[in-house]
Amino acid sequence: MNTDRTSDVSNVLLITIDSLRTDALGAYDDSRHTPVLDSIADRGTVFDRAFANGNWTPFSFPSILASRHVFSDTNDIGIAESTPLAQALSDAGIETGGFNAANGFLTSHWGYDEGFDEFEPFVASVGSSIYSRYLATHPTVEAWIQLATSPVRRLNSLVRGKTDDRPFLDTSRMFDVEHAAAEFLEETDGPFFLWVHYMDAHTPYVPAPRYIREVSSNILGTHRMLHAHTRTGLGLEVGERTLSDLRTLYQAAVRQIDASVGRLTETLSAEGFDDNTAIVVAGDHGEEFQEHGHLAHYPKLYDELIHVPFIVDVPDAEARHIEGQVGLDAIPPTIAELLSVDRADAWEGVSLVDSICEGEAPPDEPVVSVSVRGEDVTAQPIPRALSDGDLLVSVRDRDWIYIQNTDTGAEELYHRPPDPIQQEDLSDADTAESREVIDRFEPIAKAHADRLHDRAAQGDEEPSAAAVDEDLDARLQALGYK
Repeated sequence: MNTDRTSDVSNVLLITIDSLRTDALGAYDDSRHTPVLDSIADRGTVFDRAFANGNWTPFSFPSILASRHVFSDTNDIGIAESTPLAQALSDAGIETGGFNAANGFLTSHWGYDEGFDEFEPFVASVGSSIYSRYLATHPTVEAWIQLATSPVRRLNSLVRGKTDDRPFLDTSRMFDVEHAAAEFLEETDGPFFLWVHYMDAHTPYVPAPRYIREVSSNILGTHRMLHAHTRTGLGLEVGERTLSDLRTLYQAAVRQIDASVGRLTETLSAEGFDDNTAIVVAGDHGEEFQEHGHLAHYPKLYDELIHVPFIVDVPDAEARHIEGQVGLDAIPPTIAELLSVDRADAWEGVSLVDSICEGEAPPDEPVVSVSVRGEDVTAQPIPRALSDGDLLVSVRDRDWIYIQNTDTGAEELYHRPPDPIQQEDLSDADTAESREVIDRFEPIAKAHADRLHDRAAQGDEEPSAAAVDEDLDARLQALGYK
């Protein structure tokens, strides 16, 4: 499969960032300051319309690391019955390393370690003391402590002549991931595939104070940050001021990730891998800031959760933007082709190397995404299996978003150009254009739902969510997945 276009690519660094909105990066929003990720975008290919295949990590990552929609191979939310990207690459002789910043849904429990020579999810790496373990599994409390003590720590840093205002406790596991990835780069001779997953942009947003100051021009006080965390932590009403403060915290967390990626790429350069390493950056899903009435990422399929950043930087390829819609299930076949490895037969996505290296438009196929919703959209635990609620399926192209509750038949239709945040439902609009879109997209949604339900009916295994161990259960609760 080796071609002149990819012959210089020996290695791939895949960076996935939890809860990353498109408008959090300068590459998609000129008002944002993310210099490292923006520099990757400036020299790479930016996919303007990339869509996650699910609304949260366990529904999105089967596509990202196995090019299979969730529930395609098992009643579970993992990839244990799929052919993971890492396995295909490892079988081809490529060294593989995977480091996940303690997202409990991306562990060996759900098959995400398969194919990795080195794999560490850092779920149990919370420190040896009772105090450390408590804070690591109660990150909102840690946020209060970190923000309350930041003036003292900042003064101490100035007195000692230091400027690196690090987090009070690395509950996001950012430094653990960063150090493990750096050691992998220092020890490997290549060719390699390295995957790192960051969690800092996931609630409850606990960036180091230096990044809060950087994105807020030093006008956002610690007391306001404490106030925002307190209101959301206690479930109180979130007004415009609190919402603005939360968005500032979120943006500061993204900037913190950006700085970590910068240190990682510096290691990449120091080890001599610059000229033969492709860098792939993607958000696994987005984050809602009350566009549809809530915070975080509850079971919905609107753009704030499904439209995500997707950037690929291939050495010597021209910088470009691609406007055609793509799904994140394209990641495994694209990386495999970049590394001259045959794609797995079961992979559903298409390689985007032609788009990245030649600027060709991707296939003009709608992108399908799914969610499962219980009776209450905010119910805990968030549904993880088809049997937990109604299956929602969305179908997207460049301009239109169709959403169907496949159990009740309820439909929604949105026209993105005049309505970018999906506030006007056109499903009842009796126009030729809306009817044409529904007639085109409804069979796609139905076929996808039928396929998943047929697979569920054939399986005799039960979802494994109830079988998680103590450390994994504590971490899932810390992330809000009770």
